[in-house]
Amino acid sequence: MASPQDAPTTSPVDPGASDDTAWRSPEDLSTPELLSQLGEDRLWLLRQLDSGRWSEWRLDLAALERELGQLIDQAGERL
Repeated sequence: MASPQDAPTTSPVDPGASDDTAWRSPEDLSTPELLSQLGEDRLWLLRQLDSGRWSEWRLDLAALERELGQLIDQAGERL
């Protein structure tokens, strides 16, 4: 059974941002802003994995994190 800390957050605030930075819908972001937000989310995921969260999914999530990083980099280069 998943613990409460493993449950996705539905808060309007990005878990990796300061409390005064509200999360914005992807539709409200420009492409560079969206790529920046995705990069911040990727770093948040990486920090969570490094701290030991979701140990049973660590290898799969780490592979997805690497692929996401490559995708963000490629999209940024094409702008």
